[in-house]
Amino acid sequence: MATIRDSFHSRLGFVLAAAGSAIGLGNIWGFPTQAANNGGGAFVLVYLIVTILLALPALYAEIYLGNQTQKNPVGALSEACQRFMPKAGKAAGLIGLMGAIMMLSFYTIVAGWMLAHALAALTEMLGMVELSTWLSSSSMTRDLLFTPIFIVLGAAIVHQGVNAGIEKWSSRLMPILLFMLIGLIVYILQQPGAMEGLAVYLIPDFSQVTDPKLVISAMGQAFFSLSVGVGGMMVYGSYMKKGKDLGKLVVSIAALDAFIAFLAGLLIIPALFVAQTAGVEVFNNGKLIGEGQLIFSILPTLFNSMGEMGLVISFVFFALLSIAALTSTISVTEVPVAYLVEEKSYHRTKATWLISALVFCTSLLVIVFFDVLFELVIQVLTTLIQPLMCLFYFIVVGWIWQRGNKLRDQAAIEAKPALKWWANYLRFVCPILLSVVFVNVAIIN
Repeated sequence: MATIRDSFHSRLGFVLAAAGSAIGLGNIWGFPTQAANNGGGAFVLVYLIVTILLALPALYAEIYLGNQTQKNPVGALSEACQRFMPKAGKAAGLIGLMGAIMMLSFYTIVAGWMLAHALAALTEMLGMVELSTWLSSSSMTRDLLFTPIFIVLGAAIVHQGVNAGIEKWSSRLMPILLFMLIGLIVYILQQPGAMEGLAVYLIPDFSQVTDPKLVISAMGQAFFSLSVGVGGMMVYGSYMKKGKDLGKLVVSIAALDAFIAFLAGLLIIPALFVAQTAGVEVFNNGKLIGEGQLIFSILPTLFNSMGEMGLVISFVFFALLSIAALTSTISVTEVPVAYLVEEKSYHRTKATWLISALVFCTSLLVIVFFDVLFELVIQVLTTLIQPLMCLFYFIVVGWIWQRGNKLRDQAAIEAKPALKWWANYLRFVCPILLSVVFVNVAIIN
């Protein structure tokens, strides 16, 4: 008896869920930090160019593969490559699953930090100063407590299914995230020093635009931010019925993702200069002090200087980050869950909790060997696995699928010149551009 696949029930539900997958810590934590360390407006400009030229096509290719096959990433890539190299397609799908587990292994740790800091502000407001201090202080004990809490939160949504869990909660959480972000921006921009940060953020230093390191950082940020290369968008695409205008949907997702990243920069970069105006040391020789610890050292210091209002701002800010992390976590968790449900005939509940247990074990390894593994896992994922998987998507869609190019065949049938142009761009230009970036990475390293 055939199993009826769960699916999204509306275009808006799909866009909000997919945007929720894309909009996460990469936007609100990673993007402003990268911008601050890579020329402000120059990084923003290069990021937008890389997103349009490479990340958006990769997003389209990933969603298209899932939508046309109506399968999880392993099944989708196996089917797309079945005429020429089915084993390679399956292997690529499994690498994508490994990438999803890798992403979750560090992502849930950082998400746990966000949740702990939100509770730290709340407990301080309630007068529980000792507990607040412990929650806001880095420790292995705190990581061992809050990482599984966050994993369980994601699993509780995923096990409910696509429509009842992912679509419903994404539709609730995304508007809350946007409202909170805009509210924080309005407040921060009224503080002393904010306009100086705004100028740094919005005015590009064109001398840095051609810096290879900046371009590579922007590419890694664009792929990580849009959540491409680990199969999350592919499995979401498979839950949309065929026949939808994927081009418009993909542009909507990418535009919403870039918009949130841009808003996050409007919040974080001016906040840095507000902190600097208040006497907090933020930059050293043009670079952020602490870089990745920006969110957990500089900004909390700024919030503390604001008195009671600072506690409210701190709670809202870290709650915002927790929501962003949760919407991304559920999409990445769905990748291996869908594989177990469809390829191994697991019940969704069993698959969800099994994957969650696996994620906790890998996160535990990262926590225990933090100094060695944390940065390494992020580096391997964002500069190797995700770009390589995107390159594979371009090759599959452009050259392998159905004797060469499924999109070109469709364009010929439907007599759509724009679709044919788009197919040729995916087929020829995107692999070349991505290969050039890889060559630069090799040269720099």
